[in-house]
Amino acid sequence: MPPSQPGVAEIYAQHSEFLWKSLYRLGVPEADLPDVLQEVLLVVHRRLNSYDASCRLTTWLFGICLRVTATARRTVRRRREQPIDESAQEPMRSDSPSPEDLMVARDAKRRLESALDYLEPDKRAVFVMFELEGIACAEIAEMLGVPKGTVFSRLASARNTFLQALVRLDKIDQRKSLAMGGH
Repeated sequence: MPPSQPGVAEIYAQHSEFLWKSLYRLGVPEADLPDVLQEVLLVVHRRLNSYDASCRLTTWLFGICLRVTATARRTVRRRREQPIDESAQEPMRSDSPSPEDLMVARDAKRRLESALDYLEPDKRAVFVMFELEGIACAEIAEMLGVPKGTVFSRLASARNTFLQALVRLDKIDQRKSLAMGGH
């Protein structure tokens, strides 16, 4: 490793926020973020000598995040674990939202996450950065190390897929409602 190249500790110190956000944008559940981040850092440690500075370090790191996330998704599908909703176990305070408000918020979050799960990881990242975080396309392109046109293309495709996913989820919810005797 050349002396000018940073070590894993320095990369973590300088880029940990970028790594956390990238993993979250790629759809890693909050409960799994520490474990997946650790896996990313292990890959960085193993592959650091192959980084040749032909692209920005953040672009190289994002590529690792993308691959580790894809592996983590396959693993989660096989495990079929369901995280416990800790907010349901917290005692109610007088300034807390009502149970109905909590249920509506939880359903909206579930619906958003379900629709985002239909997106391919690279398109999901662009969609989340632009639509949810308000990051400009030029900045996204720079962060991901891709041309701005690629960002526009991924965003358009992601929007289309996201809307189709919402339609599918509506149909599923309607079927469930009818099966339960709803109108």
